[in-house]
Order: sequence, then structure tokens, then C-alpha cells
Amino acid sequence: MQALLKFSKAVDWLNALVGKYVIWLILASAVISAVNAAVRKIFNTSSNAYLEAQWYLFAAAFLLAAGYTLLHGEHVRIDVLSQRLSRRKQVWIDVIGFVLFLTPLCLVVLWFGIPFFLQGWRSGEISGNSGGLIRWPVYLMMPLGFTLLLLQGWSELIKRIAFLLGLIDDPAHKKPEKTAEEELAESIRLAAEREGKL
Repeated sequence: MQALLKFSKAVDWLNALVGKYVIWLILASAVISAVNAAVRKIFNTSSNAYLEAQWYLFAAAFLLAAGYTLLHGEHVRIDVLSQRLSRRKQVWIDVIGFVLFLTPLCLVVLWFGIPFFLQGWRSGEISGNSGGLIRWPVYLMMPLGFTLLLLQGWSELIKRIAFLLGLIDDPAHKKPEKTAEEELAESIRLAAEREGKL
């Protein structure tokens, strides 16, 4: 089980790293959108490439961050019934969900998504829109995103089983973290205290 927990830790690290940088795709998409809107208003011209680039970036951010979102337990959950169950029963529901739903879904998407990407890559498919972009980069996001999600699902499954075996603490229990505002207030308070002591 220790080898599986090491694998889980490596997957968690990978998705945390991806999540840390994928946020910049949202910024890039917003900047491209703003530039495209400004060019359209000022010069009365536009490019389909700008529109498609922002769609590609948003799709990449959404798909690549799916594993990161699962790592932090931020996927949509419907806990109307399960919140009344014991923690162990809730963990069993998670285990069943990862095994019977998440894993098969990801494998099916990969089964169809990888050949779809390879076909687009080999053919050099280009958007049908005038001035459009090549399609394979956005097709690549589907297998990459679902691979990261699948790996994170397995990581969460390993942690849930380790919890049920009594090897680790509850992996879904979030340690309270300070918000950015609380950290700023704390740093201001500490700076004020230091200045007062001088």
C-alpha cells in the first residue's frame, strides 16, 4: 500500500503543478478577447483566429484543470443523502463512484479521444472558418485532460482505501487555510507590531 500512496502523492503533485500554471490560460484567453474586441471596434476588422484561440485556451484550461479540481474536492457534489451518513459510508460512496463511474467514463473518452486527436494531427485538419487555426492542439486537450482526471481519480481512490484501512487520516478533510485577505491582514498586523516595538 505504501507504493500506491507514493504514486498517489506523485499524481497529487502533478495535478497541483498543472493547476498552478493552467490559470494563466484563462488570463491569456481574456487578453485575446479584449484585444479582439478593441481591434473590432477601433479598426472595424476581426480575425477568426483570435476567436478560436480564446476558445482553445478556455477548453485547455477547463480540461487540464479537471484533475486539479478533483484534488481539491471542488467538483459538483450532491450530498443531500450522503451528508446524513457516517464518514466511512461517505468514503465508500466515493470509492464506488471512482471505480464504477469516473474510471469507466475516463477510459471511454480516452478510447475515442486518442484516435480522434491522432487523426486530426496526421491530417493537419484546419478549422472551416476563414483564417481559422489548426485543430489538433485542441483535440489533444481531451486525452490530456481526461488522463489527468483519471490519474487523480485513482489517487483519490487510493487515499480513500488507505483511510478505510486506517493508514491515513481522512483525505477529504480540508485543513482550514487562511484566505489571501486574512494573510494580508496578518502581515499588516505583524508589520505594525514590529514598528511599535522599535
